[in-house]
Amino acid sequence: MRVADLMQRDVKTVPDDATIAEAVAALADAHVSGLPVVDGAGKIVGVVSTTDILEAEAETADSAGRERLFDATQVSEIMTRQPRLIGPAAELRAAAQQMLRQDVHRLFVEERGELVGVISQTDIVRAVATIQL
Repeated sequence: MRVADLMQRDVKTVPDDATIAEAVAALADAHVSGLPVVDGAGKIVGVVSTTDILEAEAETADSAGRERLFDATQVSEIMTRQPRLIGPAAELRAAAQQMLRQDVHRLFVEERGELVGVISQTDIVRAVATIQL
C-alpha cells in the first residue's frame, strides 16, 4: 500500500504571516492538531501544531502577554521549521517508519514541490484496524 492510498487530499494551510489567534481558529475549524504553514507562493515552510502554541503560551509570563502573543505574534515565529515530507508513491511502511524515527504525528505529502496531501498516524492505524484477516 502506498501513501497516496491513505493520505488526506484536502489539506488546510496557514499563511506564514497569520497570527497565532488565526492559527488556533484554523486548527479548530479543521479539527486537527497541526497544519502546514505556507509562504506567499504556497510553498510549505513549516508546521504549526497545538504543541508549538502551548509552548509559546507557557513561556509568556502574564495574561496581558498572552493576549499580545495570540493577537500580535505571527505563526512564522513559533512554527516548527523543516516540516517532515514524503512522496505519494512511498510505501506506507516507509511513512510509518519515518514518523517513528522522527517522532512526528504526520507527514506532509509533496509531489514535484507541491503540497498534495497529509498522512497521519491516525490514518495508518485506521487502515490497519479495518483490514479483513
